[in-house]
Amino acid sequence: MKQQMKLQNIRKRVLIIAPVEKVWKAISTAEGIASWWKPNTFKPVIGHEFTIRGGEFGDLPCKVTKISSLKNRFGQVCFDWGKDWHLAFIVIRFNAVTEFKLVHSGWDTEKVTEFGQPHSLVYELMNNNWEKVVEQKLPSMM
Repeated sequence: MKQQMKLQNIRKRVLIIAPVEKVWKAISTAEGIASWWKPNTFKPVIGHEFTIRGGEFGDLPCKVTKISSLKNRFGQVCFDWGKDWHLAFIVIRFNAVTEFKLVHSGWDTEKVTEFGQPHSLVYELMNNNWEKVVEQKLPSMM
């Protein structure tokens, strides 16, 4: 019997010199997410099904799984992305600095994307892409 191999979650983190409320708006609204990542039909409602416009990769279905509204320095937006992946956007306030964390999970060497590409092939591309998006694009929007 073949053993299923999971790949590690992609994790990215950046400190942004901006109020947590501003970063929260960038991760918890359709307009905010579109400003640093991709156009979408997101609404901050648990169970809301929405679309991420993936450009050359087409539109991908998503579903909001968790919203922890900004309370006590912390907020979180989580959603399923496509058929296998899960994303978590997390913000934490530290005085005048906001920490943003991204966790992209659901990677599996035995699975392929909706486009027939093995997760193991897409993993490195996504890891590099998230690095640029999280460390450059998101902070530049603040």
